[in-house]
Amino acid sequence: MTMPMVTSTVFYCTKCVVSNQRPRITFDERGVCSACQHAERKKAINWDERENELHKLLDKYRSKDGSYDVVAPCSGGKDSSYVAHQLKHKYGMHPLTATFAPNLYTDIGWQNWQNFVNSGFDNVLMTPNGKVNRLFTRIAFEKLGDPFQPFIYGVKAFPLQIAVKYGIPLIMYAEDGEVEYGGEDKNAERATIELDTDMTRTYFSGIAPEDWTKYGLSREELHPYILPTPEELQRASIDYRYFGYFKKWVPQENARYASEHTGFQTNPERSEGTYSKYASLDDRTDGVHFFLAYIKFGIGRATSDAAHEIRDGHMRREEGVALVRKYDGEFPKKHFKEFLEYVDITEEHFWEVIDSFRLPHLWEKVNGEWKLKHQVS
Repeated sequence: MTMPMVTSTVFYCTKCVVSNQRPRITFDERGVCSACQHAERKKAINWDERENELHKLLDKYRSKDGSYDVVAPCSGGKDSSYVAHQLKHKYGMHPLTATFAPNLYTDIGWQNWQNFVNSGFDNVLMTPNGKVNRLFTRIAFEKLGDPFQPFIYGVKAFPLQIAVKYGIPLIMYAEDGEVEYGGEDKNAERATIELDTDMTRTYFSGIAPEDWTKYGLSREELHPYILPTPEELQRASIDYRYFGYFKKWVPQENARYASEHTGFQTNPERSEGTYSKYASLDDRTDGVHFFLAYIKFGIGRATSDAAHEIRDGHMRREEGVALVRKYDGEFPKKHFKEFLEYVDITEEHFWEVIDSFRLPHLWEKVNGEWKLKHQVS
């Protein structure tokens, strides 16, 4: 039995620290969220059988002449580096790695990408039209409350475009975030999703890239962000899978693996808004993305990190609660001025947009300052 999110009533998972405000999340009769339920199911999965499934899949597509046989989306971060390295060195595949550049590379993000490529991988880097991407990022920030939306489109679309262009039959993404982190779990028992329906509803917040033409962007300008059509994918016989279905997904272990094999480095200091140093390191604008999630849903970066570390058994719930209460919602000041310059807005306009996304059941003003009404306990 599942309970849909009740927008006006806030409650928290009894096992982790995520609340019912996360889009598409559900809870069972124990008050346990769908991501924690999936973590429980993973304990009962026969991973040897999943490994056999993976071998059969890769045997079907592995080239005999060394030509590219799988597209591996890769930023140089911990998860994608782990997947690409496993595909090449454990399973004997011949990956072409594909990277959609972040808005503004951090020093550590750029170094990790270079380290990854220099560790022995062919790579195609897509850097979208800077003028268009800055405008698109600003519009998404203002209209959707998420400056990362254009990047999310590109990360999903570009590897598919590369697969179609080069006739590479298989794409292996890392994990299905909807299943792993508490969104819709309808695809929990399969290695793929329906691109023409699930992708837009979940990863694209219900808004297809083409829909942004109503804000003055042309179809031509939006091309880097648009998925190939179902007809194009069918003609090219593209198979789309998630590695996390076949292998038990543990981000901390992925980080250790990538550090050992591809030169992945963590931040020297914790990331703003959380306690961790190893996740989402690439983009100087990502702090604003996480801050907007905190404003819109009352769920910040520390909540996201602590929730999956509790599920993975690396942290007790009470430790997670303390970290969330300490770091969630911390303002991303380190690169704030760069973000304003990138999207060409004033600080005053920034706060006008931020405040427009505060929902009354989550926020109240106390002595002239905004306060979150509910906190995990």
